[in-house]
Amino acid sequence: MSLRDLAILMGVCLVWAAKQRCFEDHHLRFGAPPLFYAAARFLVVVLATAPWLAPAPRPLWRMIAVGLLMGGGTFALTFVGLQTTTPSGAAVVSQLGVPIATLLSMTMLGERIAWRRGLGIALTLIGALIVMVDPRGLVPSIGLLFIAASALTGALGAVMMKQIQGVRPLQFQAWVGFSSLWPLAALSGVHRTWPRRRTSKRLWPFIAAVLFSGLVVSVVAHTAYYGLIGRYEVNLLQPLTLATPLATIVLGVMITHDAFRAAHGLGQRGGAGRRP
Repeated sequence: MSLRDLAILMGVCLVWAAKQRCFEDHHLRFGAPPLFYAAARFLVVVLATAPWLAPAPRPLWRMIAVGLLMGGGTFALTFVGLQTTTPSGAAVVSQLGVPIATLLSMTMLGERIAWRRGLGIALTLIGALIVMVDPRGLVPSIGLLFIAASALTGALGAVMMKQIQGVRPLQFQAWVGFSSLWPLAALSGVHRTWPRRRTSKRLWPFIAAVLFSGLVVSVVAHTAYYGLIGRYEVNLLQPLTLATPLATIVLGVMITHDAFRAAHGLGQRGGAGRRP
């Protein structure tokens, strides 16, 4: 991977980490319903990328499937899982996406992994798990199965995206937003997760959070990531995205003054053993 593309990927991971903090802060302080928040985010994406919806990619069913897997499907499964599990447990189980994506890329795309890269992937995954695991929060529950399913859908979507040819990254993002908006809006209505009164009183912070997630995170960061998927093997990109939870921890220490445990430093050293 070139230094330019590596810098782009690290920038993407930093934006994703900022999004995590942005959503957690808004949800905890203003009570933004997660499904409604996600539906509003994808509405912004659709409005911003509508011109790139046409012409529709072929086969259309595959594009819609990829959009659901990488967008609304992943978020919905995560939302259901978080109802019965802890955030720390979800953070650990979600990293199953790295080995799953590696296996899927080998079976579906015919990618091959040299032993050095395989060792690097293992070290990166171990380092990230050491950083995130909290024995008090990793409690077995049915919710962890939904989190694992979310990791599977995201990994499968990334591999299936690799199989689609001739689609520009921004067009991918347009269809991810379009495919995800309708089911998330419907689920939000079914579960009655529309904004409550206290959210309406915080209208401008909510709008700012949605615009940041929709424009900066999705239209800019995700689109850049889709472009990288088109140029590099999935088994190379996925382990490098483990920089996201590390950046989330750093932002938590710097911005919200979260506690920095000794395991954080040990995990970062383990992850540093990875070389692309």
